[in-house]
Amino acid sequence: MPDLCRLHLEIEGIVQGVGFRPFLHRLARQHELAGWCRNTVFGVELEVEGTAPALARFRAALREDLPPLARISALRETACTAPVGEQGFHILPSRRAGSPDTLISPDIATCPDCLRELRDRGDRRYRYPFINCTNCGPRFTIVKGLPYDRALTSMGRFQMCPACRAEYDSIETRRYHAQPDCCPNCGPTLKLLTPSGEEQADPIGGAQEILQRGGIAAVKGLGGYHLACRADLPETVAELRRRKRRDERPFALMCRDLSVVRRYCDLSPDEEARLGSPRAPIVLLKKRPDAPENLSETRELGVMLPYTPVHHLLMERFDLLVMTSMNVSDQPVLCDIAEFPWQRLADACLTHDRAIVNRCDDSLLRVFRGKDSFFRRSRGYAPEPVAVPADCTGILACGAEQKGSFALSRGGNVFLSQHIGDLKDWETFQFYEQQIRRFEQRFGVAVRRLVCDLHPDYLSTEYARKRSREEGLPLLQVQHHHAHMAACMAENGLEGDCIGLIWDGTGYGTDGSIWGAECLVGGYAGFERLGTIRPVKLPGGDRCAREIGRIAHSLLWDAGLPRRSAHPQADQLTQMLSADLNSPKSSGMGRLFDGVYAILTGRHTVTYEGQGAVLLEAMAAEGQAAPYDLTFYEEEGRLTLDTRPLTAAILSEQAGGIQPASIAARFLESLVSLAVAHASYAREKTGLHRVVLSGGVFQNARLLPRVLDTLTGAGFTPYYHTHVSANDQGIPLGQTLIAAKGGGIPCV
Repeated sequence: MPDLCRLHLEIEGIVQGVGFRPFLHRLARQHELAGWCRNTVFGVELEVEGTAPALARFRAALREDLPPLARISALRETACTAPVGEQGFHILPSRRAGSPDTLISPDIATCPDCLRELRDRGDRRYRYPFINCTNCGPRFTIVKGLPYDRALTSMGRFQMCPACRAEYDSIETRRYHAQPDCCPNCGPTLKLLTPSGEEQADPIGGAQEILQRGGIAAVKGLGGYHLACRADLPETVAELRRRKRRDERPFALMCRDLSVVRRYCDLSPDEEARLGSPRAPIVLLKKRPDAPENLSETRELGVMLPYTPVHHLLMERFDLLVMTSMNVSDQPVLCDIAEFPWQRLADACLTHDRAIVNRCDDSLLRVFRGKDSFFRRSRGYAPEPVAVPADCTGILACGAEQKGSFALSRGGNVFLSQHIGDLKDWETFQFYEQQIRRFEQRFGVAVRRLVCDLHPDYLSTEYARKRSREEGLPLLQVQHHHAHMAACMAENGLEGDCIGLIWDGTGYGTDGSIWGAECLVGGYAGFERLGTIRPVKLPGGDRCAREIGRIAHSLLWDAGLPRRSAHPQADQLTQMLSADLNSPKSSGMGRLFDGVYAILTGRHTVTYEGQGAVLLEAMAAEGQAAPYDLTFYEEEGRLTLDTRPLTAAILSEQAGGIQPASIAARFLESLVSLAVAHASYAREKTGLHRVVLSGGVFQNARLLPRVLDTLTGAGFTPYYHTHVSANDQGIPLGQTLIAAKGGGIPCV
């Protein structure tokens, strides 16, 4: 008889909630090994016994044939002293001793096997709205604690019936050790509520009837509630905008299947793959001519496919529905209808009794050159960590304010939170604090250091300061654009110094002014500011974010052309600017976009921050455009774009009858020239050639590829974001690396 060996293995990574223990059981059986495995607070622990060749094959398959959503980040192996003659392989009860030290799977869209059962009249789960298996269903949004066992999820209150228990215990089934496993006899129940609180007999059919006749329905998803309505009824969409107070910001669209998507949008193979992936994000797609016009004022539509059984059942009668987060703008998505009088927003509520533990908004991305370009990294991705080449254990990065988020780190794993929202809103800030506490508990991380933005008035900064005082924790502050730069460096694995082109709307500078169109040089430990644009005064300060006509007037005033202003309060604004009254200066690229858009359109206000930049991108004519001649001056060692000649050139063309679309295209191409000029100036000063691009402006679909290609043609090596967002949601990643690498400013 061949000699037997026995191995003990400890595996860390995304190995809970993804069918990993059933995978190990089948693998052991395939290679004729005996032993056991179990969940622990750090991941999965196992012992296997068999011949040396069989164990070698088992180890190789363990790395090569993982379940689709599993990921091994660490594997420790030790030889046991002697085999024990064990028979068969067993999954043991979880060991809960110790601090949590494992990863949590994101939520997973309904798999094809469950969809077949959902539609099979002969299946006992026919049309059951909570069908799931080891390959799909809720994960992060139902987790209360680790290890990932049913008792530590919101499914713990539902006791399995004998049929489900038999599947759960059988290695031959797809539901072997599937923690959310359930059926109509033992699982959650769907119900449809009227505004008066009455329950309807047929939840799906009743909701469909309400939608069919032009009503608005609240629908409970994986991470929160949606508001749904027919996208082909303009009056209904207008009513949804009124109730939600979302006058112009685009709505997401849910399409029944890919054939419907192709009817309304252009669709590449990469985009199709993202839509149908287990992560199921909203994907920005180019609209076709017959797409509904009342959903988005840009050239794109945000589209997703059904990703829960409830969605699949609901969409049976519809090609497409508006499916937008149920919240008031800038507040977190609602996860409990007891939190809010939902009757203000919806005519009925399709809900259920499986609690959402961790609310999580839909992810939103654009596919750019085959890779993800995130606008919002959330459901389907959070809390999957970003791996970095540094030990960041115990660092809590508190992020910024808009598109608020945070990051908590353990070893080389940076756990980025889901999308939180605008922290100016008090309810959003409370959600932010709650999620920080939950991340600390879930991942077993004791916070040792805090890092936050330099802005003194951000609530995230105040949170960090308060916690530093109360717990005696060291606190670092990091300049906003330095954090953007470090985030792009980190996700691209860059060390050493780089050039950073960081363009966004606003960020607190080290000199106390507002920055936002910056050319930085440096690395994680520090930076130097080598380029910017001429600051524009913002009469009224923060009011300019929504009242963009004020910025247009300021640009004209600065260029010596105030008489060309069409603002109804032009004289008052001129007095404010001349007296320097409540008119802080800003070099924000986003504010320049706003001002130029206001000049070209005569529009004085927008309904959400950044709308001017979005609409200017949509306005620009397609095809090649010649840039304007740019004028620069050097000031304090920085190459500064003089915006006054640029403003004058735009006005001259406007007066000459040139179409706004052509002027917008020339303006964007001029920014490509600015990027190359700043990078070239920095290269001349430092010899560097690597350039990282970050900040919300580099989500511009026209600008980003032109900047990348032009920089490459000029001999630079450019990098951009593909794992985290270029906007402020990515800030905590940069803050984390700066703190880990010895950068930042100690807060005394």
